[in-house]
Amino acid sequence: MSLAATSAGPPQPAFFGWRVVWAAFTVAVFGWGVGFYGPPIFLPAIQEARGWPVALVSAAVTSHFLLGAVVVGNLAALHRRFGIVAVTRAAAIASALGFLGWALAAEPWQLFAATLVSGFGWAATGGAAINAMVSPWFARRRSAALSMAYNGASFGGILFSPLWVALIAALGFAGAAALVGGAMVLALWFLSARYLAPTPASLGQQPDGEAAGVAPPPGPPLLPGRALWRDRRFVTLATGSSLGLFAQIGLIAHLFSVLLPALGAQGAGFAAGLATVCAIVGRTGLGWLMPPGADRRRAAAATFALQVMGSLALLAAGGTAVPLLLLGVVLFGLGLGNAASLPPLIVQQDFTPADTARAVALVTACNQAVYAFAPAGFGLLRGATEGEAPLLFIAAALIQAAAAAVVLMGRPAAAR
Repeated sequence: MSLAATSAGPPQPAFFGWRVVWAAFTVAVFGWGVGFYGPPIFLPAIQEARGWPVALVSAAVTSHFLLGAVVVGNLAALHRRFGIVAVTRAAAIASALGFLGWALAAEPWQLFAATLVSGFGWAATGGAAINAMVSPWFARRRSAALSMAYNGASFGGILFSPLWVALIAALGFAGAAALVGGAMVLALWFLSARYLAPTPASLGQQPDGEAAGVAPPPGPPLLPGRALWRDRRFVTLATGSSLGLFAQIGLIAHLFSVLLPALGAQGAGFAAGLATVCAIVGRTGLGWLMPPGADRRRAAAATFALQVMGSLALLAAGGTAVPLLLLGVVLFGLGLGNAASLPPLIVQQDFTPADTARAVALVTACNQAVYAFAPAGFGLLRGATEGEAPLLFIAAALIQAAAAAVVLMGRPAAAR
């Protein structure tokens, strides 16, 4: 054996972090496809089967998201106590049982009881959970890694929205919930053990696949107890991202029906799919092109500004100008994906690694608690104007402009 071969040492194992990213991508496909995109489709199925008022079933959907927000706020503590594998497996089981409970509920109280279970499942497979899976493996390249993992959310919408409709038509709501829930449990049970159990330390690896001994630069000091809630950086991020998501989800909830008169059912469906594709393009492009040291709050503000332009294009279309309607959908869609992926990246830039998981979980919880009321809030606004859409677009533009301003307020004084 040559001296060169001996001095080279044993070959280093491939960096495991990207496998974790693809596992988190799959968790996001199921998490959003079942827990986020599912409830709006379940609403008419439950109403048709039980004859309950739309307001009652809508309240159950809001309950699902609000209860999820409570869990998200405590997700970092759950991960520390039970481990990410156990919590993810429990979330898969909770989602399967919870939505089966939605399908089998014979009384309203049973439906609301089921939201207690489904809300936990959504919370532990949503945005904060994806961040917790990916973040330990990446520092410099976290924006690219998270953008890839969060793309699973968009693919979940593309895959599961039509799949739920087809399965409910073929098997009934209970049959569809049992089939999808079983698949979710099997997939996440395997992925959790195989890809989420290892840590960089257990494999002798460093974040980003760096050589041993290379450590990320130190962040700001650890914030004790409830000091996070009094920190300007945290408050502006939680408030700004909550405002942006409220406007975004409120408008999306009504976008299909708003586009229907001008585009028809097929055209409106195409436009909804176009928005999702643009979300993937916008998230992936920003994730890979944004330099590690870039001001991520400015990037978030630019994303909100892009959606302001989209809202104004939809307003200018007057409900009839198809090119302007499609332009508005594209501009609005380009900002959709970054609403979930940018807040964790801002937290990484603003806080010490010890505070990151807690801050991301609390920001996500605030976001979810606020956007749970968005569809109803925009519905009330639309009802007050007898179904007219212009006020929706004006409200969305104003709220997103406010979101951009609030996020920028959290920048250091020298940067401002």
